[in-house]
Amino acid sequence: MPVTDIITDPEKLTMTVIADFAAPVERLWGAFTEPRQLERFWGPPGWPATFTAFDFEPGGKAEYAMRGPRGEKSAGAWEFLSIDAPRAFEVLDAFVDDDGKPLDGFPAMRMTFTFEPTTEGSRMVNTSYFDSAEALEQIVAMGAVEGTRMAMAQLDAVLQDLRDYAQGKGTRVELLDDTHVRITRLVEGPRELVWRAHMEPDLIRLWMLGPDGWEMTECVVGTAPGDTYRNSWAPVGDTEGEPFGFEGEVLLVDAPRRAVTTERMQGMPVETLNDLNLYEEDGATLVTVLIEYPDKETRDMILATGMADGMEASFARLEAQVLTV
Repeated sequence: MPVTDIITDPEKLTMTVIADFAAPVERLWGAFTEPRQLERFWGPPGWPATFTAFDFEPGGKAEYAMRGPRGEKSAGAWEFLSIDAPRAFEVLDAFVDDDGKPLDGFPAMRMTFTFEPTTEGSRMVNTSYFDSAEALEQIVAMGAVEGTRMAMAQLDAVLQDLRDYAQGKGTRVELLDDTHVRITRLVEGPRELVWRAHMEPDLIRLWMLGPDGWEMTECVVGTAPGDTYRNSWAPVGDTEGEPFGFEGEVLLVDAPRRAVTTERMQGMPVETLNDLNLYEEDGATLVTVLIEYPDKETRDMILATGMADGMEASFARLEAQVLTV
């Protein structure tokens, strides 16, 4: 994990984030100053950022919004105060409304970002300066420390070429905390087609089958918020097992980047939140699924079913039977 320390200092009214990366300063600088890269990690898992403006010069402004899995929105704006490429830049950061005006009751802060070489790569130091101890306490109470730690943990995938980061590593499962799991898989194919493979019944039936020996008996797709979906499977021939299925509701759609759904096994009350994100680079697409479980016990029970193995078999079939057509 890149973050080595997060220090809150009530006397100096600061919060300082120190993070180390196995990448040169110039590469790290690019990740923080190019909006398409910045929005891949500026926001913790489940709250990805979208930058709608980025005028990177003193006096210029950046505007962004982070959208939660149930459609919640948190927007912010930076005013660039100074830039010393590729070593440092400084901004005035504020929470804003839909019109870009600062929100009452939420603190603004001055933030500095510095980048320096290390023997292993580079170090980023981000210091936020607050007007009062109350403002610092408010930001900490909003989950800034853990949220920052989880956001920075996404930077490794940004700093490497996508294939260097994920090619040949199969379906990877990361336990982020007791209730959140991140699953990633690089597939060889463009994002538009990978999105269609998740949204069109005729394509879904070709690959979303899990291990060999199963068939999809029902595929009802939801493509807009408020829609419901339902997928069912049954064993074929001598394959052991009982028919089963999943169903849920679509909460958010941002085609062809993101779809958020609830999911529960048919006939069971336990529900998870599944946040699908697709990112394309050089003809390959990184599929990321962030799953939120109701508790640790449910998380461990579902992972123990071999879910990841079934997903890997499906992703391999996706590459072989859909993306090569």
